[in-house]
Amino acid sequence: MAGERLRAHVLDVSYFSGKLEAYLRWKEIPYERIEVRWDRVQGELRRATGVAKVPVLRTPDGLWLQDTTPIIDWLEARHPLGAVLPDDPFQAFFCRLLEDWADEWLWRPALHYRWSFAPDARLLSHRIAAEAMGHIPLPTAWTAAIVRWRQFRTCVSGDGVSPETRPHVERIYLDLLGRLERLLRERPFLLGERPCLADFGLFGPCFRHFSLDPTPARLMRDRAPAVYEWVARLWNARASRVRAGWPEPGTLPDVWHELLADVGAGYLPALHANAVAWREGRRRHDFTVQGITYRDVPVVRYRVWCRERLQDHFDALPDAVKPAVRATLERAGAWEPLWRDGRIASRLFEGAPPPVCPPAARRRSRLRDLIGDDPWNPPPRMEAPR
Repeated sequence: MAGERLRAHVLDVSYFSGKLEAYLRWKEIPYERIEVRWDRVQGELRRATGVAKVPVLRTPDGLWLQDTTPIIDWLEARHPLGAVLPDDPFQAFFCRLLEDWADEWLWRPALHYRWSFAPDARLLSHRIAAEAMGHIPLPTAWTAAIVRWRQFRTCVSGDGVSPETRPHVERIYLDLLGRLERLLRERPFLLGERPCLADFGLFGPCFRHFSLDPTPARLMRDRAPAVYEWVARLWNARASRVRAGWPEPGTLPDVWHELLADVGAGYLPALHANAVAWREGRRRHDFTVQGITYRDVPVVRYRVWCRERLQDHFDALPDAVKPAVRATLERAGAWEPLWRDGRIASRLFEGAPPPVCPPAARRRSRLRDLIGDDPWNPPPRMEAPR
């Protein structure tokens, strides 16, 4: 298979597909883009990876890769041009932290805006029905109605969004727009003159959801035009055209400290509550952040693993850098929730760390996958979300 390109199996409306494609475009890694239908996700991709998820990469030598964060690490080691992590370990740690926050915490507002607002839900459900589910022997309008019902039930009301929590969910997005607008008025990318890992993490929700779905896109255009411009800039960025270096080691732009305060007040306490619930064997739990209680939220094993990775990244820092990183986290209120109750083991991916997928195949009802599967915790040995 020498000389063949990577094959990227993606969906055009997908949060993480957009993130991965922007990264591949920036790195100028040749790839074949394969827009998949749901029957292919349920068939070939499930047999190859064990889960019905996109994006998925297949390498020329036949490896299947899944989960965008480990995929980026894997590709960075093989394609050094245009590195997305600074050489400075202080900055690199905070790039990883903001990427993780963008992946897992902004998911809730992204899905809320897509499926809670009627114009957005109608548009996206019909797109998904027509583009990804045309093989289903039902009228498109019926398939779209099933998609709307399933997505709202699973990803909105089933993920703690209620009349009580909805203002907080929307405030997460509005605060993000305000902070990014001030940051990106002064520089083309989050750290300066070139994109970093945090840019690609934030690009996931900001591209396919916030800048394209009707309701959040209108808010972005009206409130944060510099963010709207950054989305297009990152999509068009190429490593060969950017020669700039990174900011002075040991420094972050001022607005990053506000973003880190959001991480410390919201995401890391929620990540801790999820990990405790996992340790206690619960499937659903309540958690309170910033005075708001989210009820009956799914316990996600993958997010226990995310917390472990953040702790691992801190432990891997050079000893000379750890005090500055800790002081920055403490200033943001993020140190204590990151380490509260110490390490809580997920035991996820033991013996088969991502992104390389171990061989896995199983049969399932397609109807169950459409209306009743658990997207948060796939079965054992199949847990490779994103």
